Amino acid sequence: MLFPTSLVGSYPQPDWLIDREKLSKQVPRVRADDLWLVARDELEAAQDDATILAIRDQERAGLDIISDGEQRRESYSNRFATALDGIDIEKPGTVINRNGRSIAVPRIVGPIRRRQPVELRDLKVLRANTDRMIKGTVPGPFTMGRQAQDDYYGDEEAVAMAYADAVNGEIKDLFAAGADVVQIDEPWMQQHPEKARRYGVKALDRALDGVSGTIAVHLCFGCIYALAMPPWCATSRRAIPSCRNWSSAKRSRFQSKRRNPGWI
Repeated sequence: MLFPTSLVGSYPQPDWLIDREKLSKQVPRVRADDLWLVARDELEAAQDDATILAIRDQERAGLDIISDGEQRRESYSNRFATALDGIDIEKPGTVINRNGRSIAVPRIVGPIRRRQPVELRDLKVLRANTDRMIKGTVPGPFTMGRQAQDDYYGDEEAVAMAYADAVNGEIKDLFAAGADVVQIDEPWMQQHPEKARRYGVKALDRALDGVSGTIAVHLCFGCIYALAMPPWCATSRRAIPSCRNWSSAKRSRFQSKRRNPGWI
């Protein structure tokens, strides 16, 4: 297969599942349980239903590699990032996001550890509902490190490496459960290309240590910020030179999303 097709980002969740109007005004980095429109005791079943709908849409569209559409997530990163030990989700921290605003983020107060799989059940539901190749997605260690307030390690690289260890375990569990591809999302590398050069690829390599399977790395070109804030167009181009350093990274595929839904 020369150019296999797949969703790169999240698939829109149904209107009956999540408050899409409220979600459109934020990209949650901490948990946002108030976004869900289904009662807590019925939420998992409703998310399963939404996942199956997303799978069928992808199959009808003729995609080669199917994802769960991230139907259980409030954002691509917060579900995994807030499920780890060492994170205080009751008293979040703050960072400056890619459009210069202060946002609430996970606050690191102890050693970052993954006590148990976070997205394993999601992958199993996906595997049970399609006979095509399937893909799991996980947030990358560099991006999660940039989306957190560190009150424990005192060193950015150490934070990224700790997240890398958690991601490593998750990726291995996803492949063991039947994933054909695992995608690592590293969109914040385009905002911090110098730091990505300095320790981002190293963290990615650590996340892939001992992994045997097809890995795809997704770097977002920041098009939403380029449209809203023209100066950020330069940020997207600025990330390209850092890709020269990727020849040493342990990855199988390199993904760069060039179009978002509804945009040309």
